[in-house]
Amino acid sequence: MTDYQKIYQEAEVSFNKNDINKTESLLTEIIDSDNNTENLNLKIEKLIELKESSILKLGKLYSNNDLKDKLIELIKKSCLLMSSFAKSKTSKILKTLIDLLFNLNDSIDLTIDVLNYCINWSIEEKRTFLRQSLQLRLSNLFYLKKNYNESLNLLELLLKEFKKLDDKNSLVEVLLLESKIYFNLKNFSKSKSCLTSAKTSANSIYCPTKLQGELDLMNGILLLQDKDFTTAFSYFFESFENFQLHNDSETNLITIKVLKYMILSKIMINALKDIDQILSSINKNNGTSTTSTSKSASTSTTTKSSPSLDITNNKEIEAMKSIAKAYENNSLKELEDCLKINSLELTQDLIIRSHLNDLYDSLFEKNLLKLFEPYSCIEISHISSVIGLPIESIESKISSMILDKKFYGVLDQSNGWLIIYDEPKIDQNYDLCLNILKNMSTAVDSLYNKASLLD
Repeated sequence: MTDYQKIYQEAEVSFNKNDINKTESLLTEIIDSDNNTENLNLKIEKLIELKESSILKLGKLYSNNDLKDKLIELIKKSCLLMSSFAKSKTSKILKTLIDLLFNLNDSIDLTIDVLNYCINWSIEEKRTFLRQSLQLRLSNLFYLKKNYNESLNLLELLLKEFKKLDDKNSLVEVLLLESKIYFNLKNFSKSKSCLTSAKTSANSIYCPTKLQGELDLMNGILLLQDKDFTTAFSYFFESFENFQLHNDSETNLITIKVLKYMILSKIMINALKDIDQILSSINKNNGTSTTSTSKSASTSTTTKSSPSLDITNNKEIEAMKSIAKAYENNSLKELEDCLKINSLELTQDLIIRSHLNDLYDSLFEKNLLKLFEPYSCIEISHISSVIGLPIESIESKISSMILDKKFYGVLDQSNGWLIIYDEPKIDQNYDLCLNILKNMSTAVDSLYNKASLLD
């Protein structure tokens, strides 16, 4: 008589010792066992429960030891075994195993292959809801791989199905993913319309806090694109609070990203003092069950129960603080040094990179205009030495500023000078004379028409 409960307990002990071979052998014995429990000391329901736990435990063992091939084999084997499992359990086990595979390094292509296998299995087993869930996950992986067309084609099919079923929870996820894809394709109007539809569907259901946080995050990103930094900050704040309610490693990474966007919004509107207030408020409440963060970051505060977020010595936050410091010091050299030193933290995020480029250009122009102010003629080498940038960069920027009519001047490259002119004054008399002549012409034409009627 086999006691599978004792075998599972023994497997747990060897798992904790990271004894791969023994754990694998014990768990495989349970997974491969016959469902006929007549000669066993447990009921069929208990055996199936042990099999479910064993599959998950074995998947975790393979994941912890980076055994990708064995994990893939386990997923495919589990599909065959789980035909007798409850549908809800099957869905949970498959999603957990796929997550374990996806979290391994360089495994996105393998995860896509496994998802396709599982989707085909779910179609054969006529498990529609599982198939839809897996297809939504697959479209998200296509998005991460930047295969936007494949992702959109899959989402289009899912959108029709979810509308027929009136599955608003899934509709919100599909529309939100579509919004992200269109944003990356630079189709901002389509991205906004998808997000609006997602928010409309979310308002008619109970929306999980994570999903609501993603909606607010996307809304803030679109507002950043429109350069409405104040409203964007308020959406990022709401997103930050929603994500803080979840204390897991994956969500904490997103929370840090949202906090970076909050700091970016404050930098772009030159509200640099608010940044210290926001960060000190979060640091102050580390280790407590409440987080007080200022929504306006100046007057009102909101207190909400949530797990603490440790941002002490976080490289990404420190990088954003250094950018704020450089901007506060009005130093182009400091800003450039920050971008070089923290390139990994600052330039990998496309949204932050694009707005920091705008910030760099703005500060560059501001520094140049301030330097030009007392002069009518200045040497370009002097400008280069004061600002601390190469002459070629200075000449290129001055040329574009002259063409954009940011100021009036001429580059004398033969002598290495910049000759600066006063802004030309527009004589209003010319416009007034033209208006008078236009009105006189209209009056004469009108009199001529009336005279023609008299004849």
